[in-house]
Amino acid sequence: MTSNAELIERRNRTIGPYSPLFYTEPLQFVSAKGVWFTEASGDRYLDGYNNVPHVGHCNERVVSALAQQAATLNVHTRYLNERVIDYSERLLSTFDTGLDRVFFGNSGSEANELAIRISRQLTGSTGMIVSDYSYHGTTITLAGLTTGLKTATPLDPNVRALRIPDLDRDPRPEAEVLAETLADLDGAIASLQEAGYGVAACLFDPLFSTEGMPRLPEGLVQGIVSRVRAAGGMVIADEVQSGFGRTGTHMWGHQYAGMDADLVTMGKPMGNGHPMSAVVTSEAVLDAFGSTNEFFNTFAGNPVSAAVGEAVLIEMAEEGLMARAKTLGDEAAARFRGFADQYDFVRSAKGVGMFLGLDFAVDGEPAPQLAKQVVEAMKTRKVLISRIGRDESVLKVRPPLAFSETELPILLGALEEALAEV
Repeated sequence: MTSNAELIERRNRTIGPYSPLFYTEPLQFVSAKGVWFTEASGDRYLDGYNNVPHVGHCNERVVSALAQQAATLNVHTRYLNERVIDYSERLLSTFDTGLDRVFFGNSGSEANELAIRISRQLTGSTGMIVSDYSYHGTTITLAGLTTGLKTATPLDPNVRALRIPDLDRDPRPEAEVLAETLADLDGAIASLQEAGYGVAACLFDPLFSTEGMPRLPEGLVQGIVSRVRAAGGMVIADEVQSGFGRTGTHMWGHQYAGMDADLVTMGKPMGNGHPMSAVVTSEAVLDAFGSTNEFFNTFAGNPVSAAVGEAVLIEMAEEGLMARAKTLGDEAAARFRGFADQYDFVRSAKGVGMFLGLDFAVDGEPAPQLAKQVVEAMKTRKVLISRIGRDESVLKVRPPLAFSETELPILLGALEEALAEV
């Protein structure tokens, strides 16, 4: 077995030292199955963090579908293929009426880039509104509107960042917080218009995941949507983290949040680790864009990707994974609220379904180091979680939906011990 020290040295000589690794002492995984990793030492770790292997690491249905289709045919979409259409129909059936057309891609970045391109073409404007702590991808356009990741790329001049409030951190009356945030949005829109950019779109994760899953004032999402639309802009919902049944009550985060979206982007869990993404929109939007743009992406929507994506949706349906996310999420959320009541340093419990967190604070100030200690303490108990939020003070528990009633007590027990230890 190659030692971690040797691998890190080789990694730094090839990939470089700037691609981040989790943990003070990184882990070297050699295999995974279901919701369990196996480390090079043979130790097993429970995955309480990764949403990419949505229906479980190395899921048999997904692996079989990929292998069989790869051994049969894989080609671009300029030829007819029934499997691609079958998958498109199955995917679109999970959306509300009106969102009935799909563009395929290979990554969440590609999907968000295309959604922005469409919004700019259809509105004739270039201005974008995002949150003040968000991440939507790696292209140059997306780097220019990234506010939640270290980057030397400055915010583009046609981008305005809206601070998303958290009622758990703001003692003021809810109505006052709502009014202030919407006034800030009005100012951002006016600023874009005065500068000649106009408003092409707003781009948000419906759960505001990177922001730390804040507790929002009632009506904020709807207020954002109505103001952006009134300014001539479109609404883009980034479902890379919130989608595919994670909330436990809705297939898509924008449905849960009441966000009336014009364009819905998705990636990560869509292929259970196979690189694929999509933009879902309406017939009217597709026609308006497609009539003046021949959009073609060589690898997007190929038969292998379609087979994989369809296998993910079938597995979700047959195993009842969205309902399971609701059942297990409710049980976990109750324990998380108990932790918030028990420990002074836990300001609040966060999240919905199988996407939960604990916000750490000491003397009213965010406590990122405390959150980091808990993440490391969980690692010593062989359970993987992470941190989110503008201060990185919110624990991030976002396991594959293949998580079951067998694994949940393991995670909760380890978390109880870790909280008592720090």
